[in-house]
Amino acid sequence: MRMEQFMRKKVVTVTADTTIQVAFALLKGNRIRHLPVMDGNRLVGIISDRDIRDALPSVLCSHSDDKMVMQKQVHEIMVTDVITAHPLEFLEDAAKTLYEHKVGSLPILENGQLVGIVTESDILYKMIELFGVHHASSHLEVEVDDRYGMLAEVSQVFRDAKVNVASVMMFPHTTEGKKNLIFRVTTMDTRIVTQMLQEKGFQVVDPIRGGQSL
Repeated sequence: MRMEQFMRKKVVTVTADTTIQVAFALLKGNRIRHLPVMDGNRLVGIISDRDIRDALPSVLCSHSDDKMVMQKQVHEIMVTDVITAHPLEFLEDAAKTLYEHKVGSLPILENGQLVGIVTESDILYKMIELFGVHHASSHLEVEVDDRYGMLAEVSQVFRDAKVNVASVMMFPHTTEGKKNLIFRVTTMDTRIVTQMLQEKGFQVVDPIRGGQSL
């Protein structure tokens, strides 16, 4: 999935001379956490609700200076080294960028123009969708040998059991030469397909204990 498929195209922005008070009102009124800062059509910075909170005195101190801070302009506290993404960038690459740079949003630029924004919440929800947990489903984890064709062999068992697979992920195993296939299946009763998998010689991992199902 690419950024252009789920990025927010209607982006609320401010300019560098916008007051912190106005920026805060925009964040609160639009129920968002990040505001790209624009100079015409050029992205020059970004400001977040955290930046504003950090600029204000501690809750343990007097708030007499709050009004003075709120009248200052956002260029005094905005982040100018903005981490961005491209609309054709993949979801997983964007998630990696957010994690590595410890940022909460990615303005989306195309040919130097701001065309959207994606937040960590947007990416988290899309990951939930990809895992299939936004609909009623069950978790089934199968330990297999790390060789070609294993996914097809396990999938054939699901087909024979007439169990639909909502999503599948692959994770490395702690044992060399093994890997785990994680399925979300659209049934709440996995006993039949679990039994069929075991009869085919596959190791089904107990979702509670983390070991082999009996």
